[in-house]
Amino acid sequence: MRRVRLGDEAAAALLAGLTAEYDTRYGENLEMSRATAEEFEPPSGLFIVLVEGPTTMAGGGFRRHDATTCEVKRMWTDPRFRRRGLAVRVLGALEDAAWEANYTRLILETGPRQPEAVALYSARGYDRIGFYGHYPEARAFSLDLSRRPGLAGDRAGGS
Repeated sequence: MRRVRLGDEAAAALLAGLTAEYDTRYGENLEMSRATAEEFEPPSGLFIVLVEGPTTMAGGGFRRHDATTCEVKRMWTDPRFRRRGLAVRVLGALEDAAWEANYTRLILETGPRQPEAVALYSARGYDRIGFYGHYPEARAFSLDLSRRPGLAGDRAGGS
C-alpha cells in the first residue's frame, strides 16, 4: 500500500480503470471532473493505492468536506483482483488516515448500479444518509469515526 499523489502513474492507472467502469455502468458522465488533484493532498486529503509490481490493483482517497468531515472518493478495484478483500483494506486504511487527520466523520456516495459497493459500506457499519452531491439517485453513507473501537479512546488520551 502506498500513499501517492493523484497525478502519480499508479493513481493514473486506477483512475483510467474507474473512468472506463463508470462509462460502462452509467454511460458518459462528468463524475471524474468533479474533484481536483489538490483536494486529495495532505493534510486535508489523501490518496492511496495497492500495487503488486507494476500493477495497480486497488485504491481510493478522501478529501475535506468540512472541518470535521471528509469524503471518500475514487474507490476502485481492478476487476482482475476483485473478491480478495482489497477494497476492505483500502477503505480501512482511508478510515485510519481520516482519523489521524482529525476527522470525526467520513461520508461517501456510490451509484445505484454498484450493489457490491453498497454491500461493502453496509458490512463495515456505515449508516445510510440522504444524497448530498450531484446525483439524487446516489446511495450515500456516513461513518462516525468516534465510534471506532480502540480509536475513540486513543484520541481522548485513553487506552
